[in-house]
Amino acid sequence: MDLTGVLEAFGDSSTIVVGGLLIGLLFGGFAQRSRFCLRAAVIEFARGSVGPKMALWLVAFATAVLSTQALIQAGLLDVGAARQLGAAGSLSGAIIGGLMFGVGMILTRGCSSRLLVLSATGNLRALLSGLIFAVTAQASLRGVLAPVRETLAGLWVVDAPSVLNGLTLLGLDAQAGVVIGIVLFGLALYFAARNRLSAWAWVGGLGVGATIAVGWLFTYSLSYQAWDPVAVKSLSFTGPSADALMLVLSPLSGVLDFDNGLVPGVFLGAFLAAWVSGDLRLQGFTGGYGMRRYIVGAAFMGFGGMLAGGCAVGAGLTGGSVFALTAWTALFCMWVGAALADWIVDRAGLLLQDDAAAGENAQANAIARGGWVFLPEWRRRRTVDTAAEPIPVSASVDAVDATETGRKVLVS
Repeated sequence: MDLTGVLEAFGDSSTIVVGGLLIGLLFGGFAQRSRFCLRAAVIEFARGSVGPKMALWLVAFATAVLSTQALIQAGLLDVGAARQLGAAGSLSGAIIGGLMFGVGMILTRGCSSRLLVLSATGNLRALLSGLIFAVTAQASLRGVLAPVRETLAGLWVVDAPSVLNGLTLLGLDAQAGVVIGIVLFGLALYFAARNRLSAWAWVGGLGVGATIAVGWLFTYSLSYQAWDPVAVKSLSFTGPSADALMLVLSPLSGVLDFDNGLVPGVFLGAFLAAWVSGDLRLQGFTGGYGMRRYIVGAAFMGFGGMLAGGCAVGAGLTGGSVFALTAWTALFCMWVGAALADWIVDRAGLLLQDDAAAGENAQANAIARGGWVFLPEWRRRRTVDTAAEPIPVSASVDAVDATETGRKVLVS
């Protein structure tokens, strides 16, 4: 990708920020229209189904892997200098942080990228969670939580390039990455066809995955064409969210980079997509019960994402597309943590049961159990149902978000 003319016309800093903005704009639009969400995919899979949400995630993931590996094989992209492959990685951080992030995205009903997209549509629950996520991420990076993160990350560190790259670790060559991408894409097509994905789900899944490869190609091209140093990277939302928060709160220090354009780009893209499709609507908390769940979940995601070295997109799609060992480990642990949290909190009700059943989570728990959730007799005064009909067990995960305030339980 020859960007020499653009760099000469607009300068290094403007080019990389605008590039991040445009790529983020595309990601935000695709993610909003398709309702792309790792958390929704995990819930479907953990409950014994490979449904439309899981199929959508597979399409995005396979597209990211195949397109990125195809660029590498064609000689257009070299990710050897990327953070995930070129620097020491923490497997302990990937494991612990991945588990924490998975738990957090269940509690907040969305991963960090999903919260950013939902915030742009008027979801105040997602906005509050996103702010807490960014504050916790910043505290974990340079603040009071940094020593804890560094201690946990130092428990198991790998620095050999042959280990950091999953392909070389398995004794495979670069061509194997393309073959694996083709297999994953074929699997995604099968499940997508079986679930009869909508046109927007197809477009969104392919678009989300493609933006990962475009991000890699864009930053790599700038890394050897720009005068200023440019890190080879693609989309991620843990570190960039923390940087975006500090950019708002403190004077600009240093040079703007890809991440500074990415976060506002995703927000703007999601807003425009929601505006065009008529999905803009204000949503908020109806009480303090659900708020506690969101706050705890956002804090878990902020610390977990920084410890793991990436979020569901940064580790799951971006790191996964280059077969980084720590990224695949973190992604696996996110699935495990999310599945366990879904069972413990929403299905078995072993934690947060009284408060969750008494507040906004009543409807979600009802779906998870296949019926209505009731408080113990000594806690129950009266129940007011404002929803005309119970949500069927087969309802989509998005339906839970849209109707979670439909039932209110009043306790003495």
